[in-house]
Amino acid sequence: MLVNNINYKNIKMKKIIKPWIVAVISIGVSVLIYLILASIFSMENFVFGISISTIIPAIVAYPISNVIYKSHKKINAQKIEIERIHTNIQHSINYASRIQKALLPEENFFTQYFSSHFIINKPKEVVSGDFYFLKKKEDQIILAVADCTGHGVPGAFVSMLGISLLNEIINENKINNAAQILEELRIKVKISLKQTDRKSPNKDGMDIALCILDTKTMRLSFSGANNPLFIVKKNSFEEIKATRNPIGIYPKELPFVNNEIQLQKQDKIYMFSDGYTDQFGGEHGTKFKKNKFRELFTENHTSSLSEQKTLLNETFENWKGEKHKQTDDILIIGIEI
Repeated sequence: MLVNNINYKNIKMKKIIKPWIVAVISIGVSVLIYLILASIFSMENFVFGISISTIIPAIVAYPISNVIYKSHKKINAQKIEIERIHTNIQHSINYASRIQKALLPEENFFTQYFSSHFIINKPKEVVSGDFYFLKKKEDQIILAVADCTGHGVPGAFVSMLGISLLNEIINENKINNAAQILEELRIKVKISLKQTDRKSPNKDGMDIALCILDTKTMRLSFSGANNPLFIVKKNSFEEIKATRNPIGIYPKELPFVNNEIQLQKQDKIYMFSDGYTDQFGGEHGTKFKKNKFRELFTENHTSSLSEQKTLLNETFENWKGEKHKQTDDILIIGIEI
């Protein structure tokens, strides 16, 4: 902190009484008290009494008030410096938020590739540890939703690393399936974060759901690292399980499983982080949980994606209420083929 470099003499104190004013007030009060007492008891030694009653309070009051004044001035200077530092940090975080948003795919890309969609992106703080990814390569559309370790600034750093590595993997490799991308991503995250062995204290990484849609055959390749996929067809709901491993170092690493699903027009797929289901609220202050979350899709699968987005937002706010703060970053994406 830069407080020690502050010139305290230049700090203006608006609400603190200066020492000489305190001394004058003390003298005035002492004289008044002496006059009252002298009128009641005796006027002898009036001049001597006045002198004693003014000099002693002035001698005592001035140094004490001067110490208090300087202490308040220093505290005020520290307050000003802390406010300045806080403002600078807030400006930096806001700027980081703009950079992070610029790395996310633009909304019109979704409109271009899918008949309908919605995106619910609610960071817990200004920047988020959740991110979504969309890229087209030849006849393949790669879509991912990821939940990085933590939230706020630490989570945002990992999210930007994830976006960069996904672009690198897809641009430099022939893509066969979704599991292949996750295997490559795990390797690169471990290298980037210097996760050299399983005893490493650095456990950062991400959970992710990743799909590859072949636009010619309408075949979907899905692989998940802790994050599943919901698929709603005309009269059915299916949850495609994820591999119980994160992207990053893990005590028992498992190969990521690839799932192949044949889609048809008007099928809907949903990808999400765990922020919605982990939100505390309701009458007893419990988590929303996955079963309730799943029911929102099974019971409203005939509604349009726009209506589903409204329902999800309203349900979340009602559950959270005014008593509870948002627990984590929230990201949900719904796509209609």
